[in-house]
Amino acid sequence: MYLLGFIGTGNMGGALARAAAVNTDPKQILLANRTADKAVALAAELGAVPATAETVAAAAKYVFLGVKPKDMAACLAQIAPVLAARQDRFVLVSIAAGLDTAAIRTMAGAEHPVIRLCPNMPVAAGKGLIAWCARDIEQSEADELIAALAGAGLWDACPEDQMDIAGTIGGCAPAFADMFIEALADGAVACGMSRARALLYAAAAVEGAGALARLDGRHPGALKDAVCSPGGTTIQGVLTLERSAFRAAAADAVIAAVEKTRSLK
Repeated sequence: MYLLGFIGTGNMGGALARAAAVNTDPKQILLANRTADKAVALAAELGAVPATAETVAAAAKYVFLGVKPKDMAACLAQIAPVLAARQDRFVLVSIAAGLDTAAIRTMAGAEHPVIRLCPNMPVAAGKGLIAWCARDIEQSEADELIAALAGAGLWDACPEDQMDIAGTIGGCAPAFADMFIEALADGAVACGMSRARALLYAAAAVEGAGALARLDGRHPGALKDAVCSPGGTTIQGVLTLERSAFRAAAADAVIAAVEKTRSLK
């Protein structure tokens, strides 16, 4: 038996496979994709094993379903007979947004153990956030999977009824942050800094602020106040953002994305 098998090696599936290869013997990783050449190329890069979806379904302990939500029913219909024929213990691992564990079981046609993940793209840099929940798995299995993918970033066990929110803020916020980084860099370029240096400073500042907010323990407002000296530059910039309803716009973006996620069901 192989430890991990990925059906779908697109942006997210490929990023998770790369993260897995950090702490897992690549020879224990199966890779399959609808466009077979893509899986073959990634397998060659990582030293993993190219395979078909049916082979992954038959031979991996953790079967990653890395397909889009609209393609999940067809994917599970394709491999359901293979899963049903297995006599050993295995776990389905879904990364499809908006599909809960009950939906995955219904599509698979059986009450297989399921782990649902909501990862985000920073897993590709080892700085991701992976919200997860599960149905009918053992703690040792959760521990094993998290250890295998520890190179992806931070893991958070989340109640399933909050997974849509977790997946949205975790998955969409990097895009919002990218827009903020771009905007900060634009401002620096307008003031005369080179584009490359402006992006370096903006990205490093956002990354550092995120790390500090997570590890310091103080409210983000307190961290902001700590660098707002009376009559200083930072408070002047903060007031400019406030006049543009910066915080309300960010909150509204999250709410709109969550509502969109829920409408897809």
